[in-house]
Amino acid sequence: MTIDTSIIISTYNSPDWLAKVLHGYNNQTYRQFEIVIADDGSKQETFDLIEKLQADLFYNIIHVWHEDNGFQKSQILNKAIVKCTTPYIMMSDGDCIPRTDFVEQHVKFREKGYFLSGGYFMLPMETSLAITTEDIYNGNCFDVPWLKKHGLKSSFKNNKLTSSGFKSLFLNKVTPTNASWNGHNASGWKEDIIAINGFDERMQYGGQDRELGERLMNYGIKSKQIRYSAVCVHLDHKRGYKNEESIAKNRQIRNETKTQNKHWTNFGIVKGDS
Repeated sequence: MTIDTSIIISTYNSPDWLAKVLHGYNNQTYRQFEIVIADDGSKQETFDLIEKLQADLFYNIIHVWHEDNGFQKSQILNKAIVKCTTPYIMMSDGDCIPRTDFVEQHVKFREKGYFLSGGYFMLPMETSLAITTEDIYNGNCFDVPWLKKHGLKSSFKNNKLTSSGFKSLFLNKVTPTNASWNGHNASGWKEDIIAINGFDERMQYGGQDRELGERLMNYGIKSKQIRYSAVCVHLDHKRGYKNEESIAKNRQIRNETKTQNKHWTNFGIVKGDS
């Protein structure tokens, strides 16, 4: 079996959530992929989890780690991009369980000259905790009646879980949400990501994924909306790394990217001018 897709999963000291996510990828209809874990400084427990699970998972895991130096997700994602061995890269997070056709949908819609933009379905903490490995393999964590029994409220957003076929294509087309690069559910060609020099490592929490997408578009890459086709559920967690200073700094960098039509960052995989 030829591996043609690399899936980067970001994580930081969340082994319980990461285990659920890795089981989700073990349940995929499309299997020609590798997993590259972008680890922003997790402790030994995450190393032990990966070693333990690897024997039970059909896919290979490349664990890319650096020492904990605060929220440095952009840095570790760039290191993970370099380690990807295939031409096509998907990105998601270690708190997003993929539906069984998640990878299949990204592969189905990928096209030269485009990147794909997906979304996520946010779960409350009560529901997140209730999901077992068995619930992942039998699809309970994507079944609305089951989720409602475990704390989910009724919402139009539940259509993300129930849409397929023509309905999902229609909702992809009419959704007012921009087809931006979303770090929890996006994909593109490695050569395009390398051509814009990956993530801007000055950026910490708050829009560093969107900024990468904006540079891709400045480079001439178009975006395609698949939020109702490629579905993942987002497990709840605290966000202690969120702060207004970081968000304001990132907003300024994004503004420069837009107003100056930048596609290259001097603070990415390669440091300095292209």
